[in-house]
Amino acid sequence: MPTTAPEANLAELLVRAQSLIERVEALLPTPPGAPEWDSAVAFRWRRRRQVFGSVGALEPVRSLASIGLGDLHNIDEQKFLVERNTRQFVDSLPANNVLLTGSRGTGKSSLIKACLNEYHSRGLRLIEVDKDDLVDLPDIVALVADRPERFVVFCDDLSFEEGEPGYKALKTILDGSISAQSDNVLVYATSNRRHLMPEYMHENLQARYQEDGEIHPGETTEEKISLSERFGLWVAFYPFRQDDYLAVVEHWLGHFGCTPKQTAAARGDALRFALERGSRSGRVAWQFARDWSGQQRLKRARKSGAKRP
Repeated sequence: MPTTAPEANLAELLVRAQSLIERVEALLPTPPGAPEWDSAVAFRWRRRRQVFGSVGALEPVRSLASIGLGDLHNIDEQKFLVERNTRQFVDSLPANNVLLTGSRGTGKSSLIKACLNEYHSRGLRLIEVDKDDLVDLPDIVALVADRPERFVVFCDDLSFEEGEPGYKALKTILDGSISAQSDNVLVYATSNRRHLMPEYMHENLQARYQEDGEIHPGETTEEKISLSERFGLWVAFYPFRQDDYLAVVEHWLGHFGCTPKQTAAARGDALRFALERGSRSGRVAWQFARDWSGQQRLKRARKSGAKRP
């Protein structure tokens, strides 16, 4: 039976509509896809812009920082606490989310990286998430929920201003959701602020004093404390003393191939280096050791070249 004109027009319209739908679907944000899990032990969550919004994905980190637990000095108590918690987590035992706070450059981030290097062969994996992308935490947790590995979501240098969306997303993931916490995910965060948000003098005026002497913080303070309290383990880091700083300098100079005699000669330069930066820390010690050892190698290379005929 021959096709009538209305039927032909309808068929053509359906074909064109299907083509239009396919084009629109190609422009819409796609759900986050799983990476090649065997390609790396650390991943970064990255958002890519698309025509209608953006989509997040886990990108493998091909080259890891080579730092080990033995490279971290003068933070023995902090190292013990974080490593013990990580070992419990890797062994599928109860473990806590961890908040590492305190002075800059004292090894907070390095300790987390060292734990990854220590335990990745036993299934530990790391996912680094920027503060601006914390709103995607539910998607990240859902993506790894059925995996056999153990995932630490790593938020470095974390702090919030009032009203930022990532604040409430992090609270929900830590323990505020109606659903149960994922057994294979923990959050490790570092911050220079213990309560992760700025605190102001006028907030102290909101405190309430009872007749029996008990003090109740104001609502603003309670809100700020509520996030940090969701971390079951708090680990504080403190500025290095001079001897602690010099001990770390000695370690890293040895790591870069300097002799004990050279290390002793570098002591004064190391102290001046720290004084110029206004800080004695593990980071400053590492920076000095790289600079000083590089200078020594350059001097030897120049002397060697000058002696050649």
